[in-house]
Amino acid sequence: MKRIIYKFKIIGQILFVTILLSTSSARSLDKYDKAERVSDYFSGILMLNKNQYEESLKHFKELKGLESSHINYSVKFLYSLINSGNFKDAFNYSKKLEKQKLDNYESNIILGIFYLKNSNNKLAVKYFLKAKSKNTRFIFNEYVSSSIYNWSNLSTLDQGILDLKKLDSRFENLKKIQNLFLNCYFDSQNISEIFNEILTNQNIDFSRYNYFYATYFASKGNISKAKEIVNSSLKLYPRNLLLNQYKHDLNKNKNILVFNCKNEAHVMAEILYIAANALSSQSIYPLSNFYLNLAKYLNENFISYETLLAENFYKTENFQKAKKIYNDLINYSDTFSWYSSKQLAKILIEEKNKDAAIKLLTKSYSNLINQEIYETFDYAEFLKNNEKFKESIPLYTKIINQINKNHPLFTEVTDGRGIAFERTGEWDKAEKDLLASLNANPDQAYVINYLAYSWIEKGMKIKKSLSMLEKANQLRSNDPYITDSLGWALFKLERYKEAQEYLQLAVRLLPSDPIVNDHYGDVLWKNGSKIQARYYWNYVYNLEKTEDELKKTIEKKLIEGL
Repeated sequence: MKRIIYKFKIIGQILFVTILLSTSSARSLDKYDKAERVSDYFSGILMLNKNQYEESLKHFKELKGLESSHINYSVKFLYSLINSGNFKDAFNYSKKLEKQKLDNYESNIILGIFYLKNSNNKLAVKYFLKAKSKNTRFIFNEYVSSSIYNWSNLSTLDQGILDLKKLDSRFENLKKIQNLFLNCYFDSQNISEIFNEILTNQNIDFSRYNYFYATYFASKGNISKAKEIVNSSLKLYPRNLLLNQYKHDLNKNKNILVFNCKNEAHVMAEILYIAANALSSQSIYPLSNFYLNLAKYLNENFISYETLLAENFYKTENFQKAKKIYNDLINYSDTFSWYSSKQLAKILIEEKNKDAAIKLLTKSYSNLINQEIYETFDYAEFLKNNEKFKESIPLYTKIINQINKNHPLFTEVTDGRGIAFERTGEWDKAEKDLLASLNANPDQAYVINYLAYSWIEKGMKIKKSLSMLEKANQLRSNDPYITDSLGWALFKLERYKEAQEYLQLAVRLLPSDPIVNDHYGDVLWKNGSKIQARYYWNYVYNLEKTEDELKKTIEKKLIEGL
């Protein structure tokens, strides 16, 4: 079905492109073989959307001259140039568009950033202003163009704040960030107050800005204050890559300021990153990467941009490019080595190479100089999630011996070890861990579900399990696994009519799961729908992912019924 839908999408896009080119661009295509040119254009867009920029360039280069009648071509071409690292070609093409009076938002942004990078602020201001005046399809383009124009044209703090007020009200959180950078840039007396106002905001995750707070003091030579901020921030955000890396640098007396709020280019790069991050969350990857690569051009030493770029490649299943970035980051530092190894292992799992993934992460963990709690937890979780239950247990135990019940990881560690114990047949230990996890935090829907379902399968505490599952269902309504467990508890209590309602919903939510469909078949049989029951059992039997043990059970039910 997915393939059929995909084909229709392709056809729709081809028709769209064909119509577009045959109306607005008909004359320009007279000199071309139309079918071939349309094919190149569409293939270029397809490659662009898949983050395969070198390939998209090959197709777009075959369409020279199309920009005179089709502005969308020049935009896509610029995306491909920037995202493939051809900055000089992008600059030259943008100048060509300007000479032909075919310039657009993207071309002016590129020219402005080029001149800013090369210390020609006067020309940078000119092109940022032109970009600001161009109509764009994306709201973040408006934010970016207004913001970088304001930053390139700063004179006083008051003027900068006045410019901020002119930004659309939809950018309130982004305006707060820029206000922070403005006060940082002009060394405002109340800079600490402004930073703390953002960092204590409970409505949005501003953890990244703890790093910028530390670098502000480092830029002024106050290294002890920078260390204090980093150490206190890591207690709240122990996994923050930027903070961990900066702690390492400061402890090694390597005060490498890859970001300085007194550097306009650095601030503009961060503005571009903010837009890129937001666009990535909306799956608009070509534009996200366009901004990311421009951010890298302005501040080439800020490794944070590389991690988002790799993530964008991963999300579009462009695994080879993602792997290249992660392999480079492995050699950057110990902090990024572990992070990159985890990401590489995740890609190997996606590529159906579980053994290589386990080998990679095992080697990476053993090479860690300091095997801290969070690295150990990551490794334990990876092993457990890849059915290495026995191997994960000593790692969970190692952590449990180092923490107390108030530690943020306690519930996850006890839950993880509990699952591993259950899967290795050590039920008494499993039950103890799962209960410990729930005692520390009673509102963990998935832990409730795991414990209650385990009891049901063992024929234990059915009524108590039902009560627990009703609570889990309240916490996470319409979760397919919890819904199935709730239905199964009702089935075990012989409340078949009620059970069918939940199990039917579970099948709708998770139509290809063997256990869910098997449960539904069972309740159909008990409610007198025996032909339908056999239909679902047969469906389960023929599913590829149905385990052999379940298949044996199904065989018997298909012959004998329940």
